[in-house]
Amino acid sequence: MTLIIDGLKLMVLGMGMVYIFLALMIVFMNVQSRLLKPFAGMLEPPPPPKRKPKPAAKADGGADQQRAVAAIAAVHAYRQDHQ
Repeated sequence: MTLIIDGLKLMVLGMGMVYIFLALMIVFMNVQSRLLKPFAGMLEPPPPPKRKPKPAAKADGGADQQRAVAAIAAVHAYRQDHQ
């Protein structure tokens, strides 16, 4: 019976140490966050320059319209075959 009680004591001691360590880690991380907040802007890279969007190419001869018509025709044919 004393072996079980000794084991429970060690378990409580070990879990208590882990709890204390995690609590201290959270406290120190919050302190560090507050101390380094003024320097946060120095660590971020500058934003990339904005680029102008490229105009859509008109040289495809209406290929988008042809694809749309082909897709509509394929859906229509599929629905007629499976009714």
